Amino acid sequence: MDNSARTATASGTFSIGGDLPVTRLGYGAMQLTGEGVWGEPKDRGEAVRVLRRAVELGVTFIDTADSYGPAVSEQIIREALHPYADDLVIATKGGLTRAGPGDWRPVGRPEYLRQQCELSLRNLGVERIDLHQLHRIDPQVPLADQVGELALLKQEGKIRHIGLSEVSVAELEEARKITEIASVQNLYNLAERQSEELLDHAEREGIAFIPWFPIATGELAKPGGPLDVLAKEVGAAPAQLALAWLLRRSPVMLPIPGTSKVAHVEENIAAAGVELTDEQFAALATAV
Repeated sequence: MDNSARTATASGTFSIGGDLPVTRLGYGAMQLTGEGVWGEPKDRGEAVRVLRRAVELGVTFIDTADSYGPAVSEQIIREALHPYADDLVIATKGGLTRAGPGDWRPVGRPEYLRQQCELSLRNLGVERIDLHQLHRIDPQVPLADQVGELALLKQEGKIRHIGLSEVSVAELEEARKITEIASVQNLYNLAERQSEELLDHAEREGIAFIPWFPIATGELAKPGGPLDVLAKEVGAAPAQLALAWLLRRSPVMLPIPGTSKVAHVEENIAAAGVELTDEQFAALATAV
């Protein structure tokens, strides 16, 4: 398979919030930072090349967060891609603080969410964030206060669409009573499907579902496992099959595989051109 000849456009498009079209296979920018999602990457030049290559291969949806680095990921995106192409959508998140590598703590106080939105605008070099997501619900702060502040920022023109991350159907619906929610981002992949109910609900409501950690394959990819066997049959990498399965699973699915290497981003994006038969899709769906 010639990975460089495959582009993300083969994955089709979805309109976030009904008016923001993106190519469904995107790129997640968490791995552009140092170890533990902390500090500078070992090779900043390679990080810049990864982003530029992703866009060259048709990616129009890039997902990041203020806490990746912190700020490092957003700043590298600006260095690599600013001024942004008209069709490029940069989504970011706020609401998780960092005290060190691997340390994540939710803070949903309205003044903090506002501050972080302002910093993201500056770090990304934009006047409005296309999709701003509440990274985690802070259990110490009423959800109405957290989502309400994002709604105010939207009214002020600093946010175009609002999203949520790691939520239940009940939490999504509670937030939708306050303002329109355009997307949800939960852990979901071929081997981990605890958010199945949320995915089905999002599909019914036309809400984008952004699976983070999309290419985890668990035991399925071990030698002789169902993913390993099918990968040899199709002539694709197990990670490509995992992404192809996600893209077929739902039309609202926007996978965001991340990597810090150009070769890997080319391989991931080539998954957009992998087509599973009904039998292959069903076999993977029932393999867990």
